Amino acid sequence: LVHMAVTPGIGTIRLGTTRLGSPPRRWVRDLVDQVDLILVLAAATLFFIGALSVYAATRGHLVAVGRDGAAYLKRDIINLVVGLVVAIPVALVNYRLLRTVAPALYAGLCLLLLLVLSPLGSTINGAHAWFSLGPVQLEPSEFMKLAVILLLAGLLSERRDREADPDRREILIALVAAGIPVLLILAEPALGIAIILGVIALTVLVVAGSPARWIAGLLLGVVVAGVLAFSLHLLKPYQEQRFTSFASAHPTNTSTGYQIQQSLIAIGSGGLTGQGFLSGTQTDGGFVPEQQTDFVFTVAAEETGFVGGGGTLLVLGVLLWRALSIARRAPDLYGRAVAGGIMMWFAVQSFCNVGMAMGIMPVTGLPLPFVSYGGSALFADLLACAILINISRAANSRPTATF
Repeated sequence: LVHMAVTPGIGTIRLGTTRLGSPPRRWVRDLVDQVDLILVLAAATLFFIGALSVYAATRGHLVAVGRDGAAYLKRDIINLVVGLVVAIPVALVNYRLLRTVAPALYAGLCLLLLLVLSPLGSTINGAHAWFSLGPVQLEPSEFMKLAVILLLAGLLSERRDREADPDRREILIALVAAGIPVLLILAEPALGIAIILGVIALTVLVVAGSPARWIAGLLLGVVVAGVLAFSLHLLKPYQEQRFTSFASAHPTNTSTGYQIQQSLIAIGSGGLTGQGFLSGTQTDGGFVPEQQTDFVFTVAAEETGFVGGGGTLLVLGVLLWRALSIARRAPDLYGRAVAGGIMMWFAVQSFCNVGMAMGIMPVTGLPLPFVSYGGSALFADLLACAILINISRAANSRPTATF
């Protein structure tokens, strides 16, 4: 059979022949043609930058206490391998099947969020948000980002499948579905992830074509709730300190102010080309708290300078560009809503992480996608990337394409 394949968004035309009953080699080649390699390379580059930064941030301390200096690096690589084992099948199945399993995934994670608040959970860095299983630590709230995206996209795209906008009932159900995990996560408390869930819900509502009055009302409600929470002192003391330190030009007499000051020193000392790999004075001295997780960007900026830090932001931009392109080319509204929610998740989380390292955003404890150390965050990032690849494959395999 003579066929002409058009690669959407690139404009490349391939003319060739396909035989009925193509051999496995041909199937593999077609599969590779459908995968968004730019997205894969961007994610791989970010992980490579993160692995080197994690090694640089932890090597000195581990060696000083007589441990293997590459321990965190090895765990990071193990997390990557385990994550890929789970993510690759997700990239291969029909992504519309995720619509079917989304309610069960959502319900299971809500149950885990309840259990993590019990004595079964562990407290790390002030948040009772983890299950400690020996050397393994699991944070259910990281996976709830994906569950909310999949569930809300399914709820809000049903009527659009029938050429109708989401009605009031569906929007209310979607808001309740997003609000339940937000309240559970705020109880941990993990304010940063709760903010990301709110952004995700808003994005899916917009992509699904919800009326503007609902979007405006939701934004107003979030602002009012935030002001009331701060005014009534509903936040934890350390959370209030993060916001007051940010508003007060980062006073050094608080732990948050000290952290931001040291972060700025590390970034500034990198100069144009950096102090060199494993040669950062702030990094080696361990002056920046949590520099392998929340403040990992300071390591890259100090050791590789403006060139390396800017390059990291550029690769993040490429990742977001490909996610946005996949959302635009998705075969249906469900795919567009899912890809759009993932893109906004990565975008806002990246902005918050780099912004707090540069002192232009309050400290929220959000990791940098694919860069920060942490198994749960990396697993969630890999699964999100696998879903993007899945939607891209479906878009590229369509018999026709629009320009």
